[in-house]
Amino acid sequence: MSVNKIIKRVTTNTILAMKANGEKVSMLTAYDYSTARALDEAGIDVLLVGDSAANVFAGYETTLPITLDNMIYHASAVARGAKRALVLVDLPFGEYQGTPEDAFKSAVRMMKESGVHALKLEGGIEILDNIKKIIDAGIPVCGHLGLTPQSINKFGTFGVRAQEEAEAEKLKSDALALQEVGCFAIVLEKIPAKLATEVSESLSIPTIGIGAGNGCDGQVLVVNDMLGFTKDFKPKFLRRYMEMYSSIVEAATKYAEDVKSGNYPNESEQY
Repeated sequence: MSVNKIIKRVTTNTILAMKANGEKVSMLTAYDYSTARALDEAGIDVLLVGDSAANVFAGYETTLPITLDNMIYHASAVARGAKRALVLVDLPFGEYQGTPEDAFKSAVRMMKESGVHALKLEGGIEILDNIKKIIDAGIPVCGHLGLTPQSINKFGTFGVRAQEEAEAEKLKSDALALQEVGCFAIVLEKIPAKLATEVSESLSIPTIGIGAGNGCDGQVLVVNDMLGFTKDFKPKFLRRYMEMYSSIVEAATKYAEDVKSGNYPNESEQY
């Protein structure tokens, strides 16, 4: 029987058990209460309150501008909407790359004010002490390796990462270090599928892929992309399950026509 079908709330232990049981983990982003309710009802295992809210909600080119206050706002809304899914949230840029004490303060504030269940931090060995400080306080952490969008100005491109041997070896070392320090999962973003499979097979904790092939232990997509709400974003790894943008345009056009013609509201839609 599926691990996630026999529990009332998905937890970090559930996610680890799914890896051990060979069951894939489903993850989607969510940024608001209504979407969280719908995805939760659909049986999505993990709702990620991504700092991608900076892109799909606020229209920024990168994730860098979003603040801790912004993320707490989105995270608390999702946490109120999710009755079953584990709610995971990104700590935003600048809130954990300094001292372990600064990272710890940001982590505690997020947990206390949002009601989420776990945090996601981008990076490997460079921030290991900071991750350890957070985990030692009893806060679950999911790592994030490969394309790390908070470092986009360092990379200079959103292209595939770890194609060269040196970067691939570092990613493998980082993954093992994150597991050793106590992370319960690792997101692998936009890396070669062969490398992602190798990393996944080397770990006892689950990997969640995005643009990293089907050898990972689970998959995540930005919900706006998956639903076709983002119009122009069409990376190779994205599968659209709806064409929401065109449906909204069509519905809004018809609404405007009905209002202007006097067809809305009709007699049955009045008090």
